[in-house]
Amino acid sequence: MGIPAQSPQVQTPTEERRDILGRIEAVLLVVGITLLSLNQRPALVAVGPVTEQIRHDTGLSASATSLLTTLPLICLGVFAALAPAFARTLGLDRAIGAALITLALGIVVRVIPTVTALFVGSVVAGIGIAVMNVLVPALVKRDFSDRIGLMTAVYTLMLNGGAGLAAAFTIPVSHSLHLDWRATLGLWGLLTIPAIALWVPRMVRTQADDSGRTSEHRALRPWRSKLAWAVAAFMGMQTLLFYTLIAWLPTILQNHGYSEAAAGMYASVVSLGGIVASFSTPLIATRMPSLRVPVVVVAGLFLIGLIGLLIAPTTCLLVWTVTLGLAQGGGLSLAMMMFVLRARTTRGSAALSGMAQTVGYLVAAAGPLAAGALHDMTGSWTTPLIGLVCVVAVFGWAGWKASADRMIDDAVS
Repeated sequence: MGIPAQSPQVQTPTEERRDILGRIEAVLLVVGITLLSLNQRPALVAVGPVTEQIRHDTGLSASATSLLTTLPLICLGVFAALAPAFARTLGLDRAIGAALITLALGIVVRVIPTVTALFVGSVVAGIGIAVMNVLVPALVKRDFSDRIGLMTAVYTLMLNGGAGLAAAFTIPVSHSLHLDWRATLGLWGLLTIPAIALWVPRMVRTQADDSGRTSEHRALRPWRSKLAWAVAAFMGMQTLLFYTLIAWLPTILQNHGYSEAAAGMYASVVSLGGIVASFSTPLIATRMPSLRVPVVVVAGLFLIGLIGLLIAPTTCLLVWTVTLGLAQGGGLSLAMMMFVLRARTTRGSAALSGMAQTVGYLVAAAGPLAAGALHDMTGSWTTPLIGLVCVVAVFGWAGWKASADRMIDDAVS
C-alpha cells in the first residue's frame, strides 16, 4: 500500500493577511532605506556648483565659502560619535527619522536670506546626515541580516547616485527654473518629503528600546578594540582618498593642459565608475569566503589609477579615471559592509559605524588641505600624488586586518 500524499498546507485568511502585510512592510522598508540613502549627499554636493554665485552675492572670501563644505564634513565626524547613544535613547527608527527631519530643517534654514542662516543651516544639515550615516548600516544589520550584500549595494548605490544627481543637475535645474542659489539649494529639500512621509509611521510604531535588546546590553567600547581601529583606519583612508580626489583631480588635469570642460568630464567619469562599483562590489564580496580578496583588488585599482596619473597623466587618462572610480566606489561599499559584518548585534554595528565614521570624516577633512599645502610647498602635484599612494598602502593594510573573521562584540569588554 502506498503512502498517501500529504496535502499542501493551506493558510487561513488571517495568516494570508499577515503574510501580505509583512511583504508590504518589507517593500516599504526597502523603499525607505533607498530614500534615506538618496538624501544623504545632495545637501553637501549641491554647494559646489553654486559656490561662485554664493561668493558674488554674499561677498564671502574663498576661505570663508570653503567652510560651507568643510563644516558639514566636520559635523559628519563629530556627531557620528554621538549617533549610537542617540539611537539607544530614542530607538533606532526614531533616531533615523529625527535625523532625516533635522536634515530637512537644515536645508530650509539655508534658504533664509542671511549669511548666518547659510552657515547654521549647513551645520544642522550636517548633523542630520552624520546620524543617518551611522545608523542606516545598523538598520541593515537589524532588518536584513540575510540580505546584507544586496542592501549594502542598494545603500551605497543611492549614496553615490544622490551625489551624482546633485553634481550633474544643480546648475541645469537652476537655469531652467530661473532660480537663485538659495532656492536651488532649497530645492534639494524636496527629496526629503517622501522619505519623511514613509518614515514617520515607523517612528510612531517603534519602541524606545528597539536597539537595546537584552542580548545587546553588554557595554561596547570600540575605541579600545584593535579590530575597530582597523575598520576605522580603512574607512579613514578610503574617505581621505575620495575627498582629496574630488577636490583636486580637475585642477591636476588642468595643470597638465586639459581644458576646464575636459577636466570636469574626466572627473565625472570617476563618479560614474563609483556608482557602478558601489552596487556591484557588495554583491560580489558576499559570495567570497573573506573580504580580503576584494580589499586587495580595490587597493590595486587605487594604485593603478594614481600611478597612472603620476607617470602618464596625458596618456590613457580614461583608464586611470575609470580605475579610480571603481576603486572609490568599491572602497566605500567594503567599509559599509565591515560596519555590518564585523559586529554580531545591531548595537555593535552602530557603535563600530559611529567610531569608524568619526575617524574617517575627521581624517578626510584634512586630506584636501594637506594635498593643497604639499602642492603649494613643492609647486607640483607629484608629491601629493605620491602621498596618496602611501595612503593606499595604509588602506590595504587596514583592510586586510579589518577583514579578519572576528567580531567587535567579542574583541571589546
